[in-house]
Amino acid sequence: MMIKKVFSQMLIVFYTTFFMGCGIYSFTGSSIPLGAETFQVNYFQNMAGNRPGSTVEPGLDREFTVALQDYILNQSNLNLVNEDGDLRYEGEITEYGVTPMASTAELTAAQNRLTMSVNIRYINTKNEDDNFERQFSFYFDFPGELQVYDVKDDALKEIFERLTQDIFNQTLAKW
Repeated sequence: MMIKKVFSQMLIVFYTTFFMGCGIYSFTGSSIPLGAETFQVNYFQNMAGNRPGSTVEPGLDREFTVALQDYILNQSNLNLVNEDGDLRYEGEITEYGVTPMASTAELTAAQNRLTMSVNIRYINTKNEDDNFERQFSFYFDFPGELQVYDVKDDALKEIFERLTQDIFNQTLAKW
């Protein structure tokens, strides 16, 4: 009987400590700013064509905007809104291009790298000290005998996953 009582008390102490210690953190690792309930992701224009060596990929802007919205929705308890969000993400795609990374004896590309860079402006209406503007970039390496068209789906999936995760970590996980 005494062991049961001690076990019950330890269990209560554990649960109380665990849930009190979590504060405003969620189980996904995000730290939602105090008072924030909504977020908005404004349309990311593809400005990559203005940069030498970059190409314009039709639909890239829409796909990235949706990927960022989806990631934040899945990793936080914030609600997506179209305007007046407590947290706002905006910016533009500044680079999307392929560069050779290694060459063969015949001076052809043995490996290529598709790189995408995004300029982000993060606005926290609840705490202006959190606001920032920053460049995020990631890449996908692929064999030189393949074209971007051959690897585009896999490449964009990996690049989007990494970029959205990095943006989320910088803004909500504070890593």
